Amino acid sequence: MTSALEKRLLVITGKGGVGKTTVAAAVGLLSARSGVRTLVVELGQQARLPALFGARAPQPGAESQLAEELWSISIDPDQALLEWLQSLGGRVPGRVLAKSGTFQYFAAAAPGAKELVSMVKIWELTQARRARGRQSYELVVLDAPATGNALGLLESPRTFEAIARVGPVAAQTASVRELLEDPARTSYLAVAQPTEMAITETLELADRLAGGLGRELHAVVVNGLLGQRFSAAELEQLERASGQGALARAASLAASAAHNRAQFQRNQLARLRRRRLRAVTVPYQFVSELALEGVEEVAKRLRDRL
Repeated sequence: MTSALEKRLLVITGKGGVGKTTVAAAVGLLSARSGVRTLVVELGQQARLPALFGARAPQPGAESQLAEELWSISIDPDQALLEWLQSLGGRVPGRVLAKSGTFQYFAAAAPGAKELVSMVKIWELTQARRARGRQSYELVVLDAPATGNALGLLESPRTFEAIARVGPVAAQTASVRELLEDPARTSYLAVAQPTEMAITETLELADRLAGGLGRELHAVVVNGLLGQRFSAAELEQLERASGQGALARAASLAASAAHNRAQFQRNQLARLRRRRLRAVTVPYQFVSELALEGVEEVAKRLRDRL
């Protein structure tokens, strides 16, 4: 199987709070350290990666270097829509266009407009030759929104094609759709925690990708997997010793609870494998807030597995 890091675009999504940004940062770091010029894209006025890497906060929409061969950018969909309409409208000043009734109406009435222009921007970032002599990237990693919003983003070309059938907008829409549907250029990675709800959402994502784009998930990164610390024999031994006092009983109950939770997580992993989805596991990290060192550990775990 071809590595996901060998494509032009890698889309990463999953249920909110499962560690998508951590995985996106780790993938970007892994790619950059292999000598690939890599850009990680955040959406919706999010710009968490510069702070994580100790870089200065960039100007909105600016490409910021995080490390050798690694950059990031934050795309604001509202600003992207304004710039896109301004490019179509010629010399109309941005402040005038932003206040115009036409812009407000278009932004509210055109289904998928903000999502589409965000994808147009991402498409432009994947090009080997970019406008105005801007530097190109060999891999663009998209830290996409949570699953539902990400699907709206990915399905925006199809949604918008009903509105724009000819002209430059139609051409841009077609270019984005072709990029997303092309297995030679784009891969899809899901991130999930080993919980019933997160795995269910991942299975639904796989179905929507297949039905809407004709694409499959390259892999599912299962984040926060607990280790199986006790064997059945050890649990039985602890249970026998539990009658020796309150402390022994508490230890037995804690061990049993940890074992059951780890077993439940592996049952969720089995749901992915029954659907023939490739799961890449990342162990649980016992820290209150993930720092760059934690991202490094995730990158090591993902090495040679994507």
